[in-house]
Amino acid sequence: MVASRRAAMAGATRTPDGRTRAPAYVAGVKAALAVLSVALGATLGALTAGSVLMARRVVTPRRREPDTRILALDTAAQTITLSRTPDTVLPGRYGLFTKGTSDYIKLGSVLSQDATSVKRKLLTHIGADAQLEPEAGFSGWYYDRPEQLHLPYTPELIGSTVGPCPAWLFPARDAETWVIQVHGRGTTRAECLRAVPVFHALGITALVVSYRNDGEAPRSRTGTYTLGSTEWRDVDAAVGFARRRGARRIVVMGWSMGGAIALQLSLNSAHRDAIAGLILESPVVDWNLVVKYQARGQHVPDAVTGLAMEALRTEWAAPLTRTGAAIRLDQLDVLSRAGELRHPILILHSDDDGYVPSDASHDLVVARPDLVQMQVFEVARHTKLWNYDQERWSDSIRTWLEGQGLLPT
Repeated sequence: MVASRRAAMAGATRTPDGRTRAPAYVAGVKAALAVLSVALGATLGALTAGSVLMARRVVTPRRREPDTRILALDTAAQTITLSRTPDTVLPGRYGLFTKGTSDYIKLGSVLSQDATSVKRKLLTHIGADAQLEPEAGFSGWYYDRPEQLHLPYTPELIGSTVGPCPAWLFPARDAETWVIQVHGRGTTRAECLRAVPVFHALGITALVVSYRNDGEAPRSRTGTYTLGSTEWRDVDAAVGFARRRGARRIVVMGWSMGGAIALQLSLNSAHRDAIAGLILESPVVDWNLVVKYQARGQHVPDAVTGLAMEALRTEWAAPLTRTGAAIRLDQLDVLSRAGELRHPILILHSDDDGYVPSDASHDLVVARPDLVQMQVFEVARHTKLWNYDQERWSDSIRTWLEGQGLLPT
């Protein structure tokens, strides 16, 4: 009894069966619990920090990053050899962002390839004294300046709530039927130039627009994307501009995130009566699907992705994500709002997109077969359908416009 009392006074405890635990044992348990608490706190902190960084990455405009390397340049043969990627092996015509004596060059067909490299024909003449840095960016743009189309155009400024947004206007013989082109995330309006000749040949006036935070239009207060929930207002201003210039029927064509913007415009615009239809190229229909798909491709843990999406949705996290306000991802999910759609839609999407999965596009066709038609491509990757099969791409648009009664007479 005395020994037991002395043990208790020294900090020992009893187990349920009456045995005494030594002070060292108790101290060890407390230390272990402290370590576990710290480890748990560190894990939660890492998850939170990772999710905030991911959320910021989703909404922060980024400059084009190199995705291939120039391995060889043969100016005598006018060929270029690039490191092999899923994009650089694609058939068709493309562009390449470079640094050095040229900042953009056009690429033709694949001449040869092996396990690590691809040789392509140059469609932009490169002189013998050219100096190009190895890092480069493969592009579906093809045209990077409006004068390359050899069509008459005028630079315009579209007044929006953030300020004047630059645009290019390509007039055609029909002043009443217009197409407004909306580019995607991380690009500029030059992305849309390859579609202009298709519409011009049909007599349709084309307006190629910019929107807040894209590097050409004014910056918003936060300087971040809202994934279509505010950008549509700048395109809505362009619709108003077109109507003031005599447009009576307006087709809105959106590329990638531009598709999400076009869909929000269709759902929310006060000019809905003037919108005759939408053409969506490799569109974002549901951001939840896209973010999860890209996160998995980058081996981001599901827990981090889930927290990042929640951070974007909530008002309290806006200062951390730098969005300025919560982004209503539920409102951007057009699948859940399919019943609200009222304009005919043509979707052009590749099942081998590799960036924005085509699942949601297929699902939208199922949800609204009365309004939505889809041309399914293969092999072609994200926003590179024109490059891969220009004839089919152009014919798909022409046939759909004819079916909707939108071709000028």
